[in-house]
Amino acid sequence: MSTDAATTGTDAELDISGMTCAACAARIERRLNRTDGVSATVNYATERARVRFDPQMIDIAAVIAAVERTGYGARLSDNDAEAAADARLTDLWRRLIVAVIGGVPVLVLSMVPPTQFDGWQWVSLVLATPVTLWSAWPFHRAMAANLRHRQATMDTLVSVGVSAAWAWSLWALVATPAGDIGMTMSMSFSISADDGHHIYLEVASTVVAFILAGRYFEARAKRRAGDALRSLMDLGAAEVTRVRTDGSSERVGVDLLEVDDVFIVAPGEKVATDGVVIDGVSAVDMSLLTGESMPVEVRVGDDVVGAAVNTTGVLRVRATGVGADTRLAQMARLVADAQSGKAPVQRLADQVSAVFVPVVIVLALATVVMWALVTGSWERSFTAGVAVLIIACPCALGLATPTALLVGTGRGAQMGILIKGPEVLESTRSIDTVVLDKTGTITTGAMTVVAVEVSTSPMERSVEQVMMWAAAVEAHSPHPVARAMVDAHRATGAAELAATDVVDHPGVGVSGMVDGRRVEVRRAAADSRVEAAPASTLAEVVVDDEVVGLIAVADAVKDTAESAVQRFASMGMSTVLLTGDRAEVANAVAQQVGITTVHADVMPDDKLAVVTALQADGHRVAMVGDGVNDAAALAAADLGIAMGTGTDVAKHASDLTLVRSDPLAVADAIDLSRRTLSTIRVNLFWAFAYNVAAIPLAMTGRLSPMVAGAAMAFSSVFVVSNSLRLRRRRISAAR
Repeated sequence: MSTDAATTGTDAELDISGMTCAACAARIERRLNRTDGVSATVNYATERARVRFDPQMIDIAAVIAAVERTGYGARLSDNDAEAAADARLTDLWRRLIVAVIGGVPVLVLSMVPPTQFDGWQWVSLVLATPVTLWSAWPFHRAMAANLRHRQATMDTLVSVGVSAAWAWSLWALVATPAGDIGMTMSMSFSISADDGHHIYLEVASTVVAFILAGRYFEARAKRRAGDALRSLMDLGAAEVTRVRTDGSSERVGVDLLEVDDVFIVAPGEKVATDGVVIDGVSAVDMSLLTGESMPVEVRVGDDVVGAAVNTTGVLRVRATGVGADTRLAQMARLVADAQSGKAPVQRLADQVSAVFVPVVIVLALATVVMWALVTGSWERSFTAGVAVLIIACPCALGLATPTALLVGTGRGAQMGILIKGPEVLESTRSIDTVVLDKTGTITTGAMTVVAVEVSTSPMERSVEQVMMWAAAVEAHSPHPVARAMVDAHRATGAAELAATDVVDHPGVGVSGMVDGRRVEVRRAAADSRVEAAPASTLAEVVVDDEVVGLIAVADAVKDTAESAVQRFASMGMSTVLLTGDRAEVANAVAQQVGITTVHADVMPDDKLAVVTALQADGHRVAMVGDGVNDAAALAAADLGIAMGTGTDVAKHASDLTLVRSDPLAVADAIDLSRRTLSTIRVNLFWAFAYNVAAIPLAMTGRLSPMVAGAAMAFSSVFVVSNSLRLRRRRISAAR
């Protein structure tokens, strides 16, 4: 690898096809980094390679050729990548369906003698052949690629085992009495002189079905890896009202905007791109980007960002950043960088395969030679060799992860916990720090009235009267604070008053006439306080120029937040509060739920910096959030958890999504993930232990291929049964 390429050069992104395991990604990455002028990282989860190359030393065509020489496909990433991924997933599904349709009848006919009608073995051959040749083609293709590079993976063993079982069965049907009409097949535990009459088509078909099922569910999880970036870009506005130089306006696509163009943002519209306000006053909801629970009041000279929502007044904005220079595009790059930075999980089966597979093949060949020398019978020799390949075939290994994942994710779905894939489970094992976003995670994310204080005056007034006056004029305003007051009043069931001559004062409040009195609800003075709500937004209710009360509006803390923090501590995890909200609000919320470490007033890149700083200090970090502003931090964290009420961007960037918007569900999710990971490890251990114990028996003739096939099926049953135990797990917070 050229040192210059690592620091300077041209960047490119390649879509990689043909990878079947994390070892494939590592192999491609090694080949690219050994190429002069190239620096690369390959992400197995997203099936992409990020390449930096020196154009004076090598061009992109040569980089692609280097990948292809490794035995995989590559092309420049483009808009067709999504369609290509869908096509690969569809192809995998079709091969799985054919394997199931062909494999299940063959399994029943081979294992249940009463079902063996005249000519059943030839029907089995017809059913098993498409499975062996077409459904298993990805394994055969991978084996061929591995052979070219003198390497072996689990695909090699699957291909060899399936091919040997099918070829042996075909030879037995044609050259031995196994093909006679009326033949039945019974089990014998050891190899005998007539074992050449046995066929093993059930092995050739069911192994393929089992392994393809695991691959399909894994591919479906990987397919979602790029959804965060797509959702981020979908947040932006599609069209904008642009002001022409002559003062007239036109509706155009956002992509036609240029720097210094002036555009209009009406109430309820998204800000088209980053800019500065040149006319108008309004409240802009930037919660998607900043997490700030309150809309931000903007006026001439203030900056606004693309995708923020204008809530009240009309704004004229001059564009200061378009396309790749916008805050939204920068966040998309943060998410992409964070996702690419995740190291691919090296699954145990892939790690062992480099040694296990060649050893099994050598042992099978040695068994054939040994039996041929001892017995002089090639039929019995090949029977013993096939038994070794069958008993070593990684059916249980292929089921170990997907079955536990399916049961664990199914149980999680019942509890409101969505787990994306096996990489997630590995991440939960050593989490020691939970970083919580405030808005929508610890708090409800919606403004509510938390306290009402009536001013002392000669005339006695009640809380109900103050709320009645406020709700009358605020009913005409779309501001979130206004909606909170109206909702709070209506919830009491009290009578509603009508207001006339209502005037909205942007950035200040709203006023009107109610029952002949002038009522105004406005922002309270800076020194105003309500003891019951120290970190709230305060509004004064003024009647005929007299302040009659203060209404405190805040983003309320969820009932289970404090219990969740205590649960994290009991699981050995510390808690950090991270928010774009004001320090005063953040500290009040943290004190209420028992969190001592707080980071407030942080922007999206600051959130990412906090997470990476914790990781640099040796912590394993789980990030919990629900907004676009959390997406990069969610992607960079060792474990990203999105609350179910959050945005699609947050959900796609995360590893876990919680349907229940309950902080206690975060602890439940980590606990269930850890238990699922433990089940996978037990499955893998027993699958390998079964192989290690059974191979010597097959080599010495104590296991016939028929019994080896049954034992292989039994190991699969064990793995499935162990995985099903996850269904009985109870989650304490489930309700």
